[in-house]
Amino acid sequence: MYKQSRRRSAVESIMNVIIGYMVAVFANLTVLPAFGYNVTLSDGAAIGLAFTIISLIRSYVIRRVFNYYD
Repeated sequence: MYKQSRRRSAVESIMNVIIGYMVAVFANLTVLPAFGYNVTLSDGAAIGLAFTIISLIRSYVIRRVFNYYD
């Protein structure tokens, strides 16, 4: 069984968050105007950051719950 090093796990997690944030900003800039919201780049970035933080917390809690029952 292949085990990922802690460093490689950290790099993967960081890249996942960065890519997820960029996708969120792009989605905010394209989807929200389709619903009639005027969104600036700074608005899209702030909304993306908020949802990124929420996602990080969610992922952490789920991981800890699974760890508890493992």
